[in-house]
Amino acid sequence: MKRFNHIIVLGIDGAGAFIKDADTPNFDRIFADGAVTYTALSSNPTISAECWGSMLLGVGPEVHKLTNGIVSSTPYPTDSPFPSLFRRIREVMPDAELGSYCDWNPITFGIVENNQNVAHETARDTELIPMICDYIREKKPAFLFTQLDSVDGAGHGHGYGTEKHMQRIHEVDELVNDVYETVKETGILEDTLFILIADHGGYGKSHGGWTDEERLVTFAAAGKGVQKGYIEVMNIRDLAAIVLYGLGIDAPEFDEAGWTAQVPEGMFEDADLPAYRDISHLTGAAPRRSYVPHTSELI
Repeated sequence: MKRFNHIIVLGIDGAGAFIKDADTPNFDRIFADGAVTYTALSSNPTISAECWGSMLLGVGPEVHKLTNGIVSSTPYPTDSPFPSLFRRIREVMPDAELGSYCDWNPITFGIVENNQNVAHETARDTELIPMICDYIREKKPAFLFTQLDSVDGAGHGHGYGTEKHMQRIHEVDELVNDVYETVKETGILEDTLFILIADHGGYGKSHGGWTDEERLVTFAAAGKGVQKGYIEVMNIRDLAAIVLYGLGIDAPEFDEAGWTAQVPEGMFEDADLPAYRDISHLTGAAPRRSYVPHTSELI
């Protein structure tokens, strides 16, 4: 059963759970009646390609094996046994409008198949947001995935959790509101699942490790049928299952060697959702550290 005609995902790179302590009046208002958590578990290692890959593919880094170097230099295979959300949606909804607007273009280049007719743009956050808003007004996409990179850049440049990192989260909160208000003005808000998610946090000026500051991240969702409350257990790869559920598309069978995305318990008003399975024993990919920001935003 299709539950939403539109799903919009705002990915905030490097925000971790720091949103909880930042000045984010728009986030607080938008998700006041939604499902929120600041303890969603990132992918291991807590690095962008591993994390965004898990979200868009529904499998862990030990399965998709993507790294920043790979997604920056190699197009995502069009025949991968682990299709992206875009390919899974396209196979069921051949005429759907799909978009991927990311500051860090390797997401669109290296995690999304290039033969799925996905609209895409790349620019700095403050330049990208008007493009996103215009796209929503014109196309009213069925699924739009976005990634804003400047918060991660502020963490690398000044330290995660520092005043300047938190200030950038506050500034990006205004950009989030621009998108939300556009959805409202376009008249599709009542039929939209609006999601915000971080990929990882950071410790000092780097990330890739497994400290709470790096591995615990923010997830929030608002829309009809979303239960107000705190999500106790979820993994960022669950985004893939949530999107398919929202669009009424059957997810693959749970398989520890493949698809491990699940809809978190208590997120939707649906008593028929299966119990959430523990995947904490899955180890992830080889440990790495990220010291150099890939942001293009001026800090």
